[in-house]
Amino acid sequence: MTETFYDVMRRQGITRRSFLKFCSLTASALGLGPAVVPRIAEAMETKPRIPVLWLHGLECTCCSESFIRSAHPLAKDVVLSMISLDYDDTIMAAAGHQAEAIVEETIEKYDGNFILAVEGNPPLDEDGMYCIIAGKPFVEQLKMAADHCKAIISWGSCASWGCVQAARPNPTRATPVHKVPGLAQKPIIKVPGCPPIAEVMTAVVTYILTFEKFPELDRQGRPKMFYSQRIHDKCYRRPHFDAGQFVEAWDDESARKGYCLYKMGCKGPTTYNACSTVRWNGGLSFPIQAGHGCIGCSEDGFWDKGSFYQHVTDTHQFGVEANADKVGIAAAGIVGATAAAHAAVTAIKNAQKKGDQDQ
Repeated sequence: MTETFYDVMRRQGITRRSFLKFCSLTASALGLGPAVVPRIAEAMETKPRIPVLWLHGLECTCCSESFIRSAHPLAKDVVLSMISLDYDDTIMAAAGHQAEAIVEETIEKYDGNFILAVEGNPPLDEDGMYCIIAGKPFVEQLKMAADHCKAIISWGSCASWGCVQAARPNPTRATPVHKVPGLAQKPIIKVPGCPPIAEVMTAVVTYILTFEKFPELDRQGRPKMFYSQRIHDKCYRRPHFDAGQFVEAWDDESARKGYCLYKMGCKGPTTYNACSTVRWNGGLSFPIQAGHGCIGCSEDGFWDKGSFYQHVTDTHQFGVEANADKVGIAAAGIVGATAAAHAAVTAIKNAQKKGDQDQ
């Protein structure tokens, strides 16, 4: 029988106290309250680790690079304890025929009960010959594993939307996982981003293990707990947007003051992700905090939506504000009117004061 998470931790010398602390940190990473901690602990103690096949198609491995940098929980705890990562050609020790044999062994042993994690996407042109794994088109390996898996996780924008490989003119017909013929009938959870946030990736795995189901998904198949709000909604520069204070040129005085980057092309108002709340590198920062606008990497077709540095002039369809230009003009008008009114009142008071002195 496959070991449980708690079995592995005890074997590693982890104390009960440290185990419960881990469960508390995991609950916090999932955005859940203290009342859920006992459920997480019970799942870790009683449920066997989830068998996972992690396949790679056309991609740059940035999703794996992000995943191994997770801090809450640590990637090593996910890989070594929470799941049974039977195959991942990026981090596994085996290679060649030995590595590829593991795929067939896992499918046979856990038929219908393993998670298929996909990083990247298959090219469908020329019968898939633009991406060869172990002498065969990647799309064949993908379909074979998908036929026997319990569910699919599409890691990153490559697997979720196609990303740069599928950008126009897409000569290889790179295709996101959910659009590959025959795969749509499988439950698919999309975790987009280029790459996704590390803690978002590990939290999705933790949720599935704890509750034995996918987290609630939005209409595009993304976990609502991480993709239900726009980056713009929780951005710490949002007050500057509302006040009409924008960076007009890189490294101008407004940039030094930390004003809104919308006019520099920031796609925060149209991008759904947790960058402005969970952030990156253990919660240290995110692109907007580093001084660069969001490029919308978690949205479908972001490569084909024009320049990363040209702002979208129409955001009113989201029902929050008209657009930054009008907000800026209105704010400037309000400030100007307020200043004029203040000056007028001051002038009247000074005139009255002078009149009183003359008398």
